Amino acid sequence: VSFDHLFTPSDLDRETEEVLADTLGVEVFRQTLASQVLVGSYCSLTNQGGIVHPKTPIEDQDELSSLLQIPLVAGTVNRGSDNVGAGMVVNDWIAFCGQDTTATEISLIESIFKLTD
Repeated sequence: VSFDHLFTPSDLDRETEEVLADTLGVEVFRQTLASQVLVGSYCSLTNQGGIVHPKTPIEDQDELSSLLQIPLVAGTVNRGSDNVGAGMVVNDWIAFCGQDTTATEISLIESIFKLTD
């Protein structure tokens, strides 16, 4: 997961971490979400906000939110899928998600990413 920071699986070797940091020019953080190492599949982030795996503890959400300086919420897409990073694409202006995504999930997506006026 990357925008101004890069989250990598916690088991990534140091050499690869350094190459990523140098190449992308961003700070690299080893992270898991709700005990899941594939962080890119279990969160979706922009400079406006982010959605994380629904079983991410509130303490972890608060820590990440503070680190990234964006609001975070736990949520799902595609009628309850916890693979939010795999189930949607979002930037600062628009989000695309699967056709099974419910109205409640879309409302959360629009709210956390500030996609409505």
